[in-house]
Amino acid sequence: MPRPEAAAGQVVVDVAAAGVCGTDLHILDGSYGSRPPVTLGHEVSGTIVSVGDGVDPARIGEAVALETFFSTCDVCRECRAGAPNRCLSRVSIGSGADGGFAEQIVVPSRNARRLPERVSVELGALSEPLACVCRSLFQPFSAVRAADRVLVIGPGAIGLLAAQVARVSGGEVTVLGTPADAERLEVATALGFTAVADPADAPEDIDVVLECSGSAGGMAAGVTRVRRGGRYVQIGQRGDAVPIELALVSIHELVITGGFASTPDSWDRAMRLLELRLIDLAPLVSRTYRLDQWQEAFEAVRTSAGVKQLLIPSAEA
Repeated sequence: MPRPEAAAGQVVVDVAAAGVCGTDLHILDGSYGSRPPVTLGHEVSGTIVSVGDGVDPARIGEAVALETFFSTCDVCRECRAGAPNRCLSRVSIGSGADGGFAEQIVVPSRNARRLPERVSVELGALSEPLACVCRSLFQPFSAVRAADRVLVIGPGAIGLLAAQVARVSGGEVTVLGTPADAERLEVATALGFTAVADPADAPEDIDVVLECSGSAGGMAAGVTRVRRGGRYVQIGQRGDAVPIELALVSIHELVITGGFASTPDSWDRAMRLLELRLIDLAPLVSRTYRLDQWQEAFEAVRTSAGVKQLLIPSAEA
């Protein structure tokens, strides 16, 4: 691939780190839409090294994390409502425009979010999944309220970020996994959460279920675990249909919401949480890889090894 150049309103970023996400596996497997040939990678952080016309050159050297959407139409009802994640014309880095599994990436300057000084540029790659979590938990209203009993299903990176945001919101959080999630549940415990591998050990009368596994079992269990009048938030992604007891929505008067990707508002909230040191990113990084080790990183994600795998383009063999 040629080195990118910044057009008007754009910046070129030296990639410090790019997280490998389940969506990258779906793109590789053909179950998530993309526009090949395209460089994957949408959880990206780095340093601005050049800018195009109309961009303040003082931004060169700035440590940033990158908003996902490369372009949207800006005129549809969703864009005008502040929900560019729902724009039918959106083009995202890593699927429609070249992403961060490379040494450099070019994006619109507005996509480059300055990282708080307290966040290392490598850990900044986890800002994107944090912004996605904030989208799911705070729209159309705050899903978690003070003293809520919260069950997070799925102790992956999204689940452990969701658990932390739920705790900040005042929730009493339990993280549920499976026996195969032993390593991830250890991280959950280290973060101060009650971690269980058996649903029988999870608390009863759950106020809020945050489903982060994207598994059929997690979704089906989540709808049945939440109390009458409770709230269920679907955060984990899945490409096929899953049978659930939808009748419980009316019988138990459940409120079901979800979120897709991120918005400028959710990025604002994510950056503020990091600035206030309310979210701990470091324990979520299990291993780093060189770009030529991408297959190992993908396999680690596919087999649920560890929590978050990062590609580090500057790493030497």
